[in-house]
Amino acid sequence: MTTALFVVSEEGYWGEECAEPLTTLEEAGVDVTVATPSGGKPVVDERSVDPDNVGEDTAAFAMGVHEDNEAMNDPVPIATVEADDYDTVVFPGGHGTEWDVNQDRDARRLLRDTANDADGTALVVCHAVGILAFTRTHDGGFLVDGRNVTGFPNEWEEGIVDEHDRMPDGRKLPYWVEDEVKAAGGNWDAELDADTSVTVDGDLITARGPGSSEAAGETLLAELGLD
Repeated sequence: MTTALFVVSEEGYWGEECAEPLTTLEEAGVDVTVATPSGGKPVVDERSVDPDNVGEDTAAFAMGVHEDNEAMNDPVPIATVEADDYDTVVFPGGHGTEWDVNQDRDARRLLRDTANDADGTALVVCHAVGILAFTRTHDGGFLVDGRNVTGFPNEWEEGIVDEHDRMPDGRKLPYWVEDEVKAAGGNWDAELDADTSVTVDGDLITARGPGSSEAAGETLLAELGLD
């Protein structure tokens, strides 16, 4: 059986970015495990399940997965899992990833071991793409250096944070994904003129944001040979 590990934030993941690929994989018969930094239940960003913000259908879908999905309700600590035990490792986005997943050494280990393994495939979505700015290969170079990637663009971030980089909830955003990934050598193109943006570079798949979540799941399914 094909297996997938989802590395999900406890500081606020974006509902659709987890729910879309997770349900796509499960419906294709993939066995999904969810991991969080501490092993606690993932925390969903309230904005991503607010009908006034994302629409009633998307909000209900994301909240349904958050509350009812078996894997989401039985997470394991990131430190206890190994990339070699899974065919794919998925990093859903959300601003919350900047405070936990992207800074977690075991999350970075999982990404490095997956994206350097010819038998593994990594999917990284939206703000989780920021993990690429902090993940190094075994020889010390940046994993993203020279790779083609997409992710949450500066142009969109400008519409969310204030002039002091504070989020609507008052937290200060530690960094902007596009800036950091470019600084680490990534070939960045968020394809702002396109409805969706999903980039495949070898064993690394990146997706721009919520609206690309469905396409990201379908792309991963194809890369796994399950479409």
